[in-house]
Amino acid sequence: MKAALLSVLAILLSATAFAQTRNQAAAAGAAGVTTRLQSQGYGNIHDLRRMPDGKWTGKATRNGVPVTVTSDPAGTTIAR
Repeated sequence: MKAALLSVLAILLSATAFAQTRNQAAAAGAAGVTTRLQSQGYGNIHDLRRMPDGKWTGKATRNGVPVTVTSDPAGTTIAR
């Protein structure tokens, strides 16, 4: 019984560590995308989300105009 409980605890701790690592990676990715968008003249960047295809999408402004931006891993940005 004790061994089973320890096994379950180890699995839960591993899952928690994995989720934290994934969240940190997503935050680092979003920071990189934000920096890239800022270098391309976008400001007020928010609501960035990573899509399953690896692209990032979110909201920003450029020249005072609000846009929805999509940025792919190669750095290409599309505003609409």
